[in-house]
Amino acid sequence: MDEPELIADSVIMGERNYVAALDLVIAQAENHLLIFDQDFSKGDYASLKRFALIQDFLTKNTQSQLTIILQNAQFFTVNCPRLYELLTVYAHKMRVYETNDFAKIAKDCFVIADKKHYCRRFHIDQARFKFALNDVETSASLLLRYDELLAETAEVISAIKLGL
Repeated sequence: MDEPELIADSVIMGERNYVAALDLVIAQAENHLLIFDQDFSKGDYASLKRFALIQDFLTKNTQSQLTIILQNAQFFTVNCPRLYELLTVYAHKMRVYETNDFAKIAKDCFVIADKKHYCRRFHIDQARFKFALNDVETSASLLLRYDELLAETAEVISAIKLGL
């Protein structure tokens, strides 16, 4: 199957193209990877390839940090067992949060790598998105939005079961 041709910094359509753009942006990450998504049901997060990219990011740098904000964590905990398992291995460098009800009105989703690479899906129900590499300005505005969403998190998702 041919690889999709992606043109950075332009509006692109298609689920396959979206997955390819996410792969490119995640592969660029060296220090910080921030992900905001509704539930990981789109974007191929349950795939072995996505797992491998994220695991590579977490292992290639001792200082790397992954922060994920989800509106609903059920798909992640049930359908993404490899990613969920990374929480047990990399709990010191990986955080997963679930938003409160106030933040559930957000319908876009995005990934920011190292504060300069990004992929932003405009609406979860439409495969229209934009991505760019080395775009510090747009990434900075997405970082502000990410911080606002992080402030509206209600729960930390953990793979470690606590009990007496």
